[in-house]
Amino acid sequence: MMLGLFGLTTACGGDGRSQIRIVGSSTVYPFTTAVAEQFKRAWPEYPAPIVESTGTGGGIKLMCSGVGQQYPDGANASRRIKPSEIKDCAAHGVQGVIELQVGVDGLVVAQARSGQFQNLSERDIYLAMAANPFGRGPNTARRWRDVNPALPDIRIELIGPPPTSGTRDSFNELYMARGCETEPAMKALKKSDEPRYKAICEKVREDGAFVEGGENDNLIVQKISANPNALGVFGYSFMEENLDRVKDVPLNGVPATYANIASGVFPASRPLYLYIKSQHVPAVRGMREFLGEYARESTWGRTGYLARKGLVASADEVRARNAVIARDLGVLDESTVK
Repeated sequence: MMLGLFGLTTACGGDGRSQIRIVGSSTVYPFTTAVAEQFKRAWPEYPAPIVESTGTGGGIKLMCSGVGQQYPDGANASRRIKPSEIKDCAAHGVQGVIELQVGVDGLVVAQARSGQFQNLSERDIYLAMAANPFGRGPNTARRWRDVNPALPDIRIELIGPPPTSGTRDSFNELYMARGCETEPAMKALKKSDEPRYKAICEKVREDGAFVEGGENDNLIVQKISANPNALGVFGYSFMEENLDRVKDVPLNGVPATYANIASGVFPASRPLYLYIKSQHVPAVRGMREFLGEYARESTWGRTGYLARKGLVASADEVRARNAVIARDLGVLDESTVK
């Protein structure tokens, strides 16, 4: 750790970089941006933090690329860091990552206000999006009614995140894999041949039914609000901000509401994270105060200012535990990452 800190302070002329830089998830971006703005108001002697939307995977990769002023201090993430990413961090001298769960999100399938969908299941989504449903051959479904006779007779089109996005990882886990595992043989396949399981259960079709919408979820909102027949996948906060243009499609009959996501009743709920390199905390001015600002009840609590931006507060005990981590700069126990 001392070598990493020495490299950072030396590169910054002995005093360390004075401007905090956070990259990563487009879903967490608006929340961290709001914290950065409040931090600047509360601590005017520090420069305003830089927050960039690069996608979860790309952000963690940048964070893990090394220690020094040319590398970001942390990454927003709409999924938990992976063991392979922790190894990548270690390979580049990044040791001791601080993990904060900043809140909860619901991964919503949304439609225009005039959309026709009353309900969807994970199996419906999987059968519509899988390149090779249940390993039985290329997907031939063209209209939603081909998937489920109860669904609208319109062309399948779902606009979703690219592979670099944590939202795409969550889509694979919360929709594709769960839909795939409605077939008992797929659960057995996961135990016996995981690479084949992933190819069957997580690979999306490439014939135009699934459209990559980029890292900016607002663009997906714009596209589906202009096309009543298209569906989009993004975080709850983006839907909540655009209720005049879009609405959710209930999942298994459960609407995507704040209460349903906070309680875990909504099936596609997921935690949101902020990762910080502990080596950068003593070398970058304002890092302790920034983390302290994020972990205030007035920030991420049930009535905090992030709730007004669509963040669903974590459970009380989760917030309390993470507030201690932010205060004490506790590093992640890597053995808990699976």
